[in-house]
Amino acid sequence: MSCIKLPMVEEGEACFAASNTNLVVHGNKTWIISGGKKSRVFYSADKGENWSVTETPILQGDAPTGMFSVDFYDDNIGFAVGGDYSNSSGNKGNKILTEDGGKSWKVMADGTAFGYASCVQFVPKSDGDGLVTVGPSGVWYSYDRGATWKKIHDEKSFHTIRFINDKSAIAAGQNSIVRLDFK
Repeated sequence: MSCIKLPMVEEGEACFAASNTNLVVHGNKTWIISGGKKSRVFYSADKGENWSVTETPILQGDAPTGMFSVDFYDDNIGFAVGGDYSNSSGNKGNKILTEDGGKSWKVMADGTAFGYASCVQFVPKSDGDGLVTVGPSGVWYSYDRGATWKKIHDEKSFHTIRFINDKSAIAAGQNSIVRLDFK
């Protein structure tokens, strides 16, 4: 077994893994997100042989801030969530979108919808438009690639969610596992 050493990891930069979604692999392509004092995207197009690093506009600068989860619908469309774990209601700078494979990111729905989120997943067969997040603000859904959000469940204990098909997902957290069915 060999260990990957990411390039240019800085003091106070970390990879949060509570939802098991700080790493995405599509074929030969790999994205790893960081948080803390720096919150960046590490990208490899060749299974980790070479890496590039991209700065992001997500909230960062302190230990409990940054990206906590990322998902890619395809090789271009990706979405990351996070925020400030110690201020779970803060909803500024906590949702970012890329449409160029992670080369550039833009803040979405700034100052609206949920605060800190621990996991984001694309809805299968949604053309990259459907997203679901979980965290202490509840379960939220977007049909327009993160521009607007609607709360669909009040449960605040979920840390992770995974789709099992294009209509159902399993959400889990402290002392709970539920199946969510989407229409």
